[in-house]
Amino acid sequence: MEKCLIREIEANGMIFRARFAGAEGQAAEPVMLLHGFPETSIMWAGLMGHLAGEGYRCFAPDQRGYSPGARPGRIEDYEYRELVSDVLALADAVGYTRFHLIGHDWGSAVGWAVIRLHPERVCSWTAMSVPHMDAFASAIADDPDQRQRSRYMAFFMLPEKPERSLMADDFAALRSLWSSIPKEQVDEYLSVFSQPGALTAALNWYRANAVLLERRRGGPMFGPVQHPTLLLWGNQDIAVGRVAVERTAQYMKGPYRLVELDGGHWLVQKRPELVHDEILRHLRENRW
Repeated sequence: MEKCLIREIEANGMIFRARFAGAEGQAAEPVMLLHGFPETSIMWAGLMGHLAGEGYRCFAPDQRGYSPGARPGRIEDYEYRELVSDVLALADAVGYTRFHLIGHDWGSAVGWAVIRLHPERVCSWTAMSVPHMDAFASAIADDPDQRQRSRYMAFFMLPEKPERSLMADDFAALRSLWSSIPKEQVDEYLSVFSQPGALTAALNWYRANAVLLERRRGGPMFGPVQHPTLLLWGNQDIAVGRVAVERTAQYMKGPYRLVELDGGHWLVQKRPELVHDEILRHLRENRW
């Protein structure tokens, strides 16, 4: 399996750390991968190596707040439109005019926004764990199970207290969350969140984007999706329940496939073979 290379990319006036794998030629279809919280681009290393071996060229940045050179200090700097602007600026910087887009967790939320705001740039879309944002917001509004699962978000939006809680006892809470994923990945995550301001920056994604989840309060409507879309969801996910996932279908106006996996939130780490196979099938079915 091909290994990833790490480079720094300048975009949006900042410097992003990023991983690359696969062919550099224009004939190879580009794939951009967006990580979530609390992770970095290393979560994609296995999938990137797999796709590179199949002829794709892959690019996964450490997103705003996670890259030391792309860590602005204001909460509003992490509003979803700013995060979307990073995706487009990074794609431009590496020469991706159109690309396949893959996201997990917050990377999925950003991806749903990318295909809403810049549909012409994306060839196909794969969301992992997080369903269509309108479906998710509506479930938080009226599904008791999803409201319970999402209670942690309100805590993460508080000032300072989440940082103290997550950093206590040498990041014990985060270590517990990562207990089932490879040590190499955990080591990188800890190295990032130990940097000054990094954990606050990551939590600012929640603080700046409460409006995405406030369907009852007139939050943004993402609406119908025409893109070929794959949604991968683990039926043991602690953060996302079935109601939001099943409601996603009503927004899908183009080719759509839901794959329910027997697993939790960390699908690419715990069910790598199935995830790799499903994503490769999706990419092959939606060539340029």
